[in-house]
Amino acid sequence: MREAHAAHEAHAALQHQFDTLEQQKEASTLGMWVFLVTEIMFFGGLFCAYLIHRRQAYEGFAEASFHLDVGLGAFNTAVLIGSSLTMALAVWAAQVGRGKACFGFLVGTIGLGTVFLGVKVVEYSHKFHEHHVPGERFHWTGAHPEAAEVFYSLYFAMTGLHALHMIAGIGVLAALLLPAWRGRYSAAYHNPVELTGLYWHFVDIVWIFLFPLLYLIGRHG
Repeated sequence: MREAHAAHEAHAALQHQFDTLEQQKEASTLGMWVFLVTEIMFFGGLFCAYLIHRRQAYEGFAEASFHLDVGLGAFNTAVLIGSSLTMALAVWAAQVGRGKACFGFLVGTIGLGTVFLGVKVVEYSHKFHEHHVPGERFHWTGAHPEAAEVFYSLYFAMTGLHALHMIAGIGVLAALLLPAWRGRYSAAYHNPVELTGLYWHFVDIVWIFLFPLLYLIGRHG
């Protein structure tokens, strides 16, 4: 009876444009990797712009970087590493058909992602209070105000876009909760969780690069 139920679920999960679940999985996995490549190019442009400006005004960028809270940045790095672990465990639980465990790990991932965003809100509020947001009200008492404004323009652009990707990821994770609770995922069908895991790990890796580039400039000295 369990095998018949699993076969029914597999049939229900199969979209009409595919012949088999395996074909459906291969197509969706390829689509996700193509999407991630476009995301790499998207963030790559921002990273290139950052590196060019940093090379031209290293001292100003280092001066501005010292006004970021490296403690909060390091904490958020640890939070995202933890979320990658819970996401990997959610994928494993889906693969072995442990729906309740998958649900719990997904909730844990959402919780850690929400903590990350909460910390970013605190950081952003500090920057607004200190008038370090680029624009007419930008105020800098250091030796390199122009470079500092460029740095914070890139800081808000890069971390803001990263945060938007986090919000999108949390939304997708939330959509997986009900199917996980109902035990829909199994060894035969778990692709939604696996593909979401690929996206989540990508977003985490982007932060792994953002943290040292933005927060640790010149701190070796």
